Amino acid sequence: MSSTVLIADDAGFMRVMLKEILADMGLTVAGEAADGHQAVRLYRDLRPDLVALDLTMPRLDGVGALKEILQENPQAIVIVITALGQKQKVLEAVQAGARDFLIKPFDPDRVRETIRRFVAEAVA
Repeated sequence: MSSTVLIADDAGFMRVMLKEILADMGLTVAGEAADGHQAVRLYRDLRPDLVALDLTMPRLDGVGALKEILQENPQAIVIVITALGQKQKVLEAVQAGARDFLIKPFDPDRVRETIRRFVAEAVA
């Protein structure tokens, strides 16, 4: 059975890029969200093995969505996605329970390395 990932990013082209990397890894994208509220709702409905969550999204930012997801499931594996220059937001997310972070634009090797590490944990 393939591990499942929820991608939450308000930029459609970033979701496409990440989806392609994940598909090449043999992972299943369970769902895609364009804002934080949608991410939380899809997490509740789909219960993916891992969540890739952008920090800057409309309606509910990534930190808010992260907190709601972890309230729903404290063991959820959430990796935040950030642009360069958002160090404070990354620190806030890590302190709130994010397991790691990925920087945009994506380095495919770094994405694969990070995702592999946490997918192994999710299925263990």
